Amino acid sequence: MKINGSIRLNYKTEEFACLIYNSLEIDNENYLESNLNKNTIDYKINSESLGSFLATVDDLIASEIVAEKIIEKTNKS
Repeated sequence: MKINGSIRLNYKTEEFACLIYNSLEIDNENYLESNLNKNTIDYKINSESLGSFLATVDDLIASEIVAEKIIEKTNKS
């Protein structure tokens, strides 16, 4: 069975979106497609099983949260 889905993340600024995109892109290669457009990142996830799909989505969201927190902490210093 093929499972396909997409996630769109919108950010306040293009700069923040670019930082997140660049932070996650290396880890996402070969697992999902991503596209940066101004302050929005679109992800397309295609998997052969529901378990794999859910694991990919979970990893993406967890990685995004960590990257966002690091960038916010770094900018406050």
